[in-house]
Amino acid sequence: MKILSAKWVITCDEDFSIIKDGAIVFTDKILDIDTLENIQIKYPNKEIIQSKDNTVLMPGLINSHVHLEFSANSTTLKYGNFMAWLNSVISNRDTLIEKATPKLISTKLDRMKKTGTTTIGAISSYSFDMQACINSPINTVFFCEVIGSKADMADTLFADFKNRLESAKKNSSKNFMPAVAIHSAYSVHPFLVRESLALAKEQNLPVSTHFLESPEEFEWLHKDEGLFTEFFRNFLGQSKAVTKPMEFLNQFSNVKNLSFTHCVEASDNDLEKIKLLGASINHCVTSNRVLNNTKLDLKRLNGIDFTIGTDGLSSNNSLSMFDELRNALMMHTDENIIEFSKTLLKAATINGSKAMGLNKGKLQKDADADIISITLADEVVDKDDLAMQIILHTKSVEKTIIGGEFV
Repeated sequence: MKILSAKWVITCDEDFSIIKDGAIVFTDKILDIDTLENIQIKYPNKEIIQSKDNTVLMPGLINSHVHLEFSANSTTLKYGNFMAWLNSVISNRDTLIEKATPKLISTKLDRMKKTGTTTIGAISSYSFDMQACINSPINTVFFCEVIGSKADMADTLFADFKNRLESAKKNSSKNFMPAVAIHSAYSVHPFLVRESLALAKEQNLPVSTHFLESPEEFEWLHKDEGLFTEFFRNFLGQSKAVTKPMEFLNQFSNVKNLSFTHCVEASDNDLEKIKLLGASINHCVTSNRVLNNTKLDLKRLNGIDFTIGTDGLSSNNSLSMFDELRNALMMHTDENIIEFSKTLLKAATINGSKAMGLNKGKLQKDADADIISITLADEVVDKDDLAMQIILHTKSVEKTIIGGEFV
């Protein structure tokens, strides 16, 4: 059992409770959380690890959507337009994947840990990133992704997906959890969607999918028109989308832990369906910006929880969640900066945990002891400003605790 105290403890519970001069008692789970004075009374003979002045304890950050297999990219890919980016990904895919060695991915994961991330939702197309995730202390929900829209390839692609999923399941542990990803409505044949979701439901696995990320995708799915027309004709010999948005969404009924990524072009009816499915939306504001896509309109979510993801280095310059949170804070200019900062910290903790069916993302009795310690440069006078000041000023964390262990 360990006891850690700090000037501030942000619980990230539903009420965003903050304890001044607080302390946390934990093993691999949180046993107690209270003011330091009360903890000293309850545990009179226990050593308490004191933090530096102006230190904040809060749950470890949860990056709900990240692609690690493109971690070798920095300046190779084309930005500013979704189709230009997609074509550059296809042109450079093999080279970038070859460069993304387990050693490189491990380096990126280590950097993520130092910037406060304790859990990731890793979207994996090939499972080349699996060993690095297994070796990392970071909790990984490993989304084995299925992709392919050609009917004559469906059986082969499904067999490959099942093999990758079985491999992930064989490596399951308390901090490595298999899951299922459907790439997108435009890129996955309905047969593959149906069969992959059947496996996920049968095995109670979390599910995630990209959905309506760009205007080009919207035009293709709704009208079989736009810039995707040439792309599908040239690469896949297809002249029509394999499914319509609502047909795609209808297949996700009865998935317990479900998330849709981006959704920036989703209609009101789409969003209502996502709400009825009990799903979350993974918000990746930097990726949306660099590909020149629309910003997610949070006011239209109408009760849908959103989470925070960095996406991959294929469409971001950083995998730091604090960088992503700062970008989100600056992009959503219509939101009150003080209140929105609290919303963002919850999106990056408790909301990510709920989306993937975890017992993390909150400092609460019986929750997993995933904790980060942040030391601010100066005193925060008004606790109402605390979330904002953390997002504005945190580049790295003082301590990272995962499953009760200092890592």
